[in-house]
Amino acid sequence: MRYTERLRSMREERNLTQKNIAGVLGVSQRTYSDYESGRLRIPVDRLLTLAKYYDCSVDYISGASDFLRLYPSR
Repeated sequence: MRYTERLRSMREERNLTQKNIAGVLGVSQRTYSDYESGRLRIPVDRLLTLAKYYDCSVDYISGASDFLRLYPSR
């Protein structure tokens, strides 16, 4: 699964809007929409924020893995 599809899927599974997630990331809804559509690549710091928010690995969000693992704790 492509990361753009994963971003949308994770958001929709939780009944969240793009505006909700944009608020978590501190960006506009338009910017988040551009991340989700692939028009803009999501920066690593925002990818980490999403991993913490969704409590999953960056590999899962990025589509590098289809195995849902919890965000690593220190």
